[in-house]
Amino acid sequence: MSERILVDEQTMNRMLMRLSHEIIEKNEGAEELYLVGIRRRGVPLAERIKANIESISDVTVTLGALDITLYRDDLKELFPMPQVHGTNIPFDVTGKIIVLVDDVLYTGRTARAAMDALIELGRPAAIRLCVAVDRGHRELPIRPDYVGKNLPTSHSEVVKVSTVEIDGTDGVAIY
Repeated sequence: MSERILVDEQTMNRMLMRLSHEIIEKNEGAEELYLVGIRRRGVPLAERIKANIESISDVTVTLGALDITLYRDDLKELFPMPQVHGTNIPFDVTGKIIVLVDDVLYTGRTARAAMDALIELGRPAAIRLCVAVDRGHRELPIRPDYVGKNLPTSHSEVVKVSTVEIDGTDGVAIY
């Protein structure tokens, strides 16, 4: 299978800056905003969006990290011995506007698992979804609020979002 690079480092930075502006605009500021990155690549993406929002709006944004491993509906199929990386939500989610950040939205099952995990911690005022790539093929009625790139794909293709923090480089590739 050949790899096609669709987003390079410079484009990724612009995309994350645009998402940061959209989040501020749709929330009428960032004062009551809480970002939660879905482990793995959602966390570094959320960290960068947080830094962007803080530089744009001069407001401190609270950040959390969510491990959805035990909330997956395919846990037994994919992971005979699942590795839990831990959730770190340093705030009470009750009554907060939470923006979940993830790398790729595909079937919607990861987003559903993340919502289940968040709701177990409390009752947010709203949960919004921010993804770097929306590749379609939803199996659940889940729609992102903020999308870096819409990327129509076939079921046989694989979309890979890379982050410098985890992979040593930034980008989006399709295989």
